[in-house]
Amino acid sequence: MRATFTLVGREGIAALSNRRIAAEAGVSLGSLTYHFTSQTELLRESLSLYVEEEVTRLEAIAAELRARRPAREEVAAEVQRLVAESAGRPQQIAEIELHLQAARDPALREASSRCFAAYEGVAVAALAALRIDDPERHAPAVVALMTGMSLKREGTGVNDAAAFVDALRTLLRGARRRSQR
Repeated sequence: MRATFTLVGREGIAALSNRRIAAEAGVSLGSLTYHFTSQTELLRESLSLYVEEEVTRLEAIAAELRARRPAREEVAAEVQRLVAESAGRPQQIAEIELHLQAARDPALREASSRCFAAYEGVAVAALAALRIDDPERHAPAVVALMTGMSLKREGTGVNDAAAFVDALRTLLRGARRRSQR
């Protein structure tokens, strides 16, 4: 499943073949086809595995933010670090590909939704740490910004984590103004 995810990130869903997946995974073709009856099943299982791991990672980040209650600049530095780290990773591109595949395959939508819910959980924790009123309301906008900026970064090849942080600060200023009314 990880080999499938790696190939999707490196070459796209259209480049998948059982032979390529088996070679990437270091298993026999027969073993692959025995365990997975179709590439659709393998894609679903790959996304599910990724989501499980990503949700665990994101929940740990959210718990750490809630426990530590960092200052604004600490949150900005952590966001910038996370954005910079994720640039150019095959997993980042594979995640985008698989979310798009979920638009075509309803069986993938639950896993895609769980992944986005985990991102929103981190956003809620970060917004609460920054003392933004009604963080649950603003979290989807933060996730939309994050997703759009990730797509732009991967599509253009320009890794400007500082631009993401600036855009996030602009969004948060608007949220603060709204909560001060």
